[in-house]
Amino acid sequence: RPDELFRGFLLELMEARYGTASTVFCTQFRQKDWHARLGGGVHADAIMDRIVHGAAWVGMGEMNMRRKLGAGSE
Repeated sequence: RPDELFRGFLLELMEARYGTASTVFCTQFRQKDWHARLGGGVHADAIMDRIVHGAAWVGMGEMNMRRKLGAGSE
């Protein structure tokens, strides 16, 4: 989990980019789990507010690229 310093950095970054630039997040976690993984609270609320509005989500379903690519290398 991100510590207080990282959450502050992420909030400042998202605030600076909000409405002016695109940001791509790649994660293995579901969207609904992000708030809790950011530690909940005010920082998580503010970060999520800036990420969620205007976002385009691309779900991969149950696909696991590590398994898919790793299977051919055996």
